[in-house]
Amino acid sequence: MKDNVFYPIGTQGKPWEDKERHQWLQSTKIHRSYQNEVVSKIKSLENIFDIDNYGALSYDTERYSLYCLQSQNWDDKKPSILITGGVHGYETSGVHGALKFAKDKAGQYLNQFNFLIAPCISPWGYETINRWNPNAVDPNRSFYADTPSEEAAFIMHRVQGIDILAHIDLHETTDTDETEFRPALAARDGIDYVKGTVPDGFYTVGDSENPVPAFQKAVIESVSKVTHIAPADENGEIIGSEVTQTGVINYPMKKLGLCGGMTECKFGTTTEVYPDSPKVDDEECNDAQVAAIVGALDYIIEKANDVYSS
Repeated sequence: MKDNVFYPIGTQGKPWEDKERHQWLQSTKIHRSYQNEVVSKIKSLENIFDIDNYGALSYDTERYSLYCLQSQNWDDKKPSILITGGVHGYETSGVHGALKFAKDKAGQYLNQFNFLIAPCISPWGYETINRWNPNAVDPNRSFYADTPSEEAAFIMHRVQGIDILAHIDLHETTDTDETEFRPALAARDGIDYVKGTVPDGFYTVGDSENPVPAFQKAVIESVSKVTHIAPADENGEIIGSEVTQTGVINYPMKKLGLCGGMTECKFGTTTEVYPDSPKVDDEECNDAQVAAIVGALDYIIEKANDVYSS
């Protein structure tokens, strides 16, 4: 159903040009500090991980240096795990869930895996609590060759050449998806806004080309010990996609240019936490992200013979 939602930038039905994109950028402002809230936590882990400055965003190269955590004494004989957060900078638990796992849980798995953890791929989006980058480009639709997103380009270059066994990409679905970001998307692209629903609870998005249902189930079961799982709606869907099992939907990751499709990993999942639920608080959301990672890793360890022989 089309909704006549007024958006204060642009003309309804007409895609934005440079003027509108600039107007949108001028409407944004800094709400929080990437350096104080994220970089300081990354640097506090230097005794556990090697810290790699893998790039800097041209919007402000000093303010928006990009960091990842890498296992010390990287061993190519071990399977490698990629954990990403903050592709959408406003999705807070993705950033802090990745950091909490690195601080509190990663040590239990360092003997079995190499880790590459990029907690905040979009620091400008983190500071402005935004889905897009300053060019009104969604980094999480931009993971492809010749990408218009610096955020995507830098992390794709960083992981190039690494044989990634599993990729856990940490996200949130929020009320502002429907109150701000999807209406802005419709305005930017000159299309009608079709109202959606925000599911109350955690769910995962698998790759429709490689859905690995048992792996997704293990993630859901681990998270269910921490927080509630999103139910299907009356159509058997979550955000317009068929629920294939409790709390799981699938997207064509590579076709959509999603972060979860940037490698050839055997096991991939994109988490979706709902931080606006009255049933949770910020720490529970962070814990849900940690539980998702733990569930993924424990599954791989439990199924090691099957994983490495196939």
